[in-house]
Amino acid sequence: MKDIINNYFNNFDFDIRKSKNARFIDHKVTADVLTIISDCVIEFSEQTNNIEFTSKDIWNFKYSSENIKEVFGKPNVLDRKAKNEYNKFFGQSLIALAYTKILIGEKRSNKWYFKINNKQILKFIAIRERNSLMFLNIYLTKVLNDSDMYKIFNDFFDLQTKESLYLVKNEYKRIIRLNTKTQSELDLNRMFPKVLNPLAYDRKKLGIVGGYISKEIIGFNDLFYNRKNWRDIKKKRTETRNEYEDRAKSEVQRSKDAYVKYTINKATNIVRKLHSPTSEINDDLSVGDATQVHHIFMKSEYPQIESYIENLILLTGTQHNTKAHPNNNTRMISKEYQLLCLLAKSDSIEKYYNTYSKEDFLFVLKVGLNTELSNNIKFREIKEKLVELYNVV
Repeated sequence: MKDIINNYFNNFDFDIRKSKNARFIDHKVTADVLTIISDCVIEFSEQTNNIEFTSKDIWNFKYSSENIKEVFGKPNVLDRKAKNEYNKFFGQSLIALAYTKILIGEKRSNKWYFKINNKQILKFIAIRERNSLMFLNIYLTKVLNDSDMYKIFNDFFDLQTKESLYLVKNEYKRIIRLNTKTQSELDLNRMFPKVLNPLAYDRKKLGIVGGYISKEIIGFNDLFYNRKNWRDIKKKRTETRNEYEDRAKSEVQRSKDAYVKYTINKATNIVRKLHSPTSEINDDLSVGDATQVHHIFMKSEYPQIESYIENLILLTGTQHNTKAHPNNNTRMISKEYQLLCLLAKSDSIEKYYNTYSKEDFLFVLKVGLNTELSNNIKFREIKEKLVELYNVV
């Protein structure tokens, strides 16, 4: 998929000196936000058949409003006080996607209107945060190269000092001010980490945290908008310390639970849309429509991989209820059929390589079977190893 994205971007010039647009990235445009916004756009377009949409259309869409409210702890979309917050939350990512040419964006009468321009890449972003992060890194590198800014960022990644951070930050702000209408120090300080830190993560380098050079290499979770700690929640005047801690921890846990529910539902829908109505396992029970999305490794035992599409397989009801779960006992897994599921999933992943990730499938096998396989392993070798692990001759 990386080659497809690179080839697509080669058709465009993202030089900000020509576009005069500083909003190629913004302070709410993070990997997790970009993923869920892309997912909402895909669902909106498929459920409503609307070709054109606004930011407000997306945030008022039931699928969007329910998930964003629960996962990110946002207020109800009908709350008048939420208008400005939702406008930024959705608008910034949609405008950034329009700048990347994945969407087409047009401003008419002070309102932005959008259309999907590349559904394949948009779907790829919507699958998982790591896809979104890969996309952002390719995109940001392209913008910096086209704008003749990449060298100053590369100098920082080579030197990794507070002096080199000061230089790259100030040169970035100087170029933005010189070539765009954005002059606000606050806006520039908010936007800069959204450029630097994804690149730092990809290169396993230090980045910027709180305005200073980070003490540690930027990690995956450092790039998320939704990484709230219970201490980030404000204490009410009327609360005791214990009441505050209980409420804050409960809110954070509720958000985490909502995120897990959302990601599982999304993964299930992806697998169902990709393979329906045909079962991924072709056996004597594959007759009829496949309607059941089955966790190859059970959610209850392997929560680390419960949202991985590489751990989900589409089966017929009979396959699911009599083979995957013998005698329809959902607490039991047939090891023999689990192997067949993994072999079939391997074939699906090889066939639909732009949707699935071989690396994520290997992680699923690492967790589920406690086995470490090289990323360079071929699919034929994966299947041979699976047969060996399950001791099937």
